[in-house]
Amino acid sequence: MARRIKSLDELRRPSTAPVRLQAVSRQVRILGIDPGSRYTGWGLIEAGAQKSQLLAAGRIVSTTGTMPERLLAVFNGLSAVIAEHRPDEIALEETFVNRANAQSALVLGQARGVAMLTAARTGLPFAEYAAAQVKLAIAGHGRADKQQMAQMVKLLLKLQSGLTEDAIDALAVALCHAHVRGTIQGQDSQLRGSWG
Repeated sequence: MARRIKSLDELRRPSTAPVRLQAVSRQVRILGIDPGSRYTGWGLIEAGAQKSQLLAAGRIVSTTGTMPERLLAVFNGLSAVIAEHRPDEIALEETFVNRANAQSALVLGQARGVAMLTAARTGLPFAEYAAAQVKLAIAGHGRADKQQMAQMVKLLLKLQSGLTEDAIDALAVALCHAHVRGTIQGQDSQLRGSWG
């Protein structure tokens, strides 16, 4: 069963259901997901003890049809990515709630729910990170803008250009998870979380 991390502090708190991560010395395939109702970014990296490398990235387009049809496109697209690339772990970006536009947040929440369901069906270790956590892990501070984040992802993965903003965001989530899991493994700990 998949597990979700609510915060970095939760990683240190005991839980009733530990999820054992694969050893750091072994290469691990991490799928990062940036959910969206129109475009869902995904990025697959291979992370080791010292570095990460890009394996594949893209975005799922769900711009036409009714909302149920668009959500089905997200589900089918993520299912196909998981079946083709066979990740070892999955990381998802949490939804930023904008009080000024509650309708957009609700629609994004539906897409996020589909992404979570797709990840949960795999039974793989699953983690979720707030945007500020991703920014802190990748750019060194939690208020980095999109351009700074894109630049750091390109630098860390030795990328040129050509990837969509959604794919870059998903790669940032995967890199954040690689950094967090590396820290935990370095301390000889277990990733712990719950679907609370």
